[in-house]
Amino acid sequence: MKHSIILFFILAGSLSAQKKFTVEVPEGVNFKAETIVSEGAKISAEVYTPGNAGAKKLPTILMSHGWGGTAEGLRPDAILFARSGFLVVAIDYRGWGNSEGRLVLNGHMTVKDGKTTADVKEVREVVDPIDQTTDIFNALHWLQGHPQCDTKRIGLWGSSFSGGHVVYVAARDPRVKAFVSQVGSMDQRWVWKHPLLRKQMIQTANKRTRGKMGYPEPGQKYNNMKGIPIMEKLMHYAPIEDVEKISPSCAKLFIIAEKEELFDNREHAIKAHTLAKGTKKLMTIKGIKHYGIYKKKRKEAQQLALNWYLQHLR
Repeated sequence: MKHSIILFFILAGSLSAQKKFTVEVPEGVNFKAETIVSEGAKISAEVYTPGNAGAKKLPTILMSHGWGGTAEGLRPDAILFARSGFLVVAIDYRGWGNSEGRLVLNGHMTVKDGKTTADVKEVREVVDPIDQTTDIFNALHWLQGHPQCDTKRIGLWGSSFSGGHVVYVAARDPRVKAFVSQVGSMDQRWVWKHPLLRKQMIQTANKRTRGKMGYPEPGQKYNNMKGIPIMEKLMHYAPIEDVEKISPSCAKLFIIAEKEELFDNREHAIKAHTLAKGTKKLMTIKGIKHYGIYKKKRKEAQQLALNWYLQHLR
């Protein structure tokens, strides 16, 4: 007879429990908080539907936040899309916002009388593009069972760091029929190209693989952005290399800031648009730097995205 194993977790930090929360939405929009399990972690999903949709199938938009963001920051955009007739799902990546983080062993693990006791730590608010894109894939899997999702009309929305994620995912998942990538960063291999960063990354990765270094503490700043990146993950991450793999039938919209200061548009969205096959469009929002797309030109960006989805998902 097999003995069952019971796990007791002694947390080094406090495990972020899924919080119950409500969102104020205008008349004509319904909201529901849902949970998606991604590689064992419960990630938070904010789900919006048109108030008059009833039970009918809807074209669907899956939204993912950028570096250091949360789903909460996407609510104005999600509400606009839902009011326009879409099922909208905005997620918090694992370890961000209302989502649980991954648990890693922080000390000793003992087994006694069929019971395992472990000292673990929750990884929170670090930037890992592979974990984050995996969460997007799992959200796509989850959508297949949503009663109002028209699984033949699913689009992605991503901004800044996740503007690259949507390219990465669309290249690997044929269920994506359209995407909007705004001020998207498409190539993270700068960590390898810069000699000092390369040396630092190799040393850090070496220590982590030898158990001499853990994950960064939650929410630390990196170049004024919230969240330390896992550098050894960035060195391989280049969605720009995936653009040509995306189906020509997937409608691809790239929105850029005219005065982008964080990277060279010519090596990111402009290059991606050039390489993309089939249905595609490049739009420039005049007079703004990177973060202007979330501020004074947010409505313009929203309308460009909405028009794209109306054209290609409805």
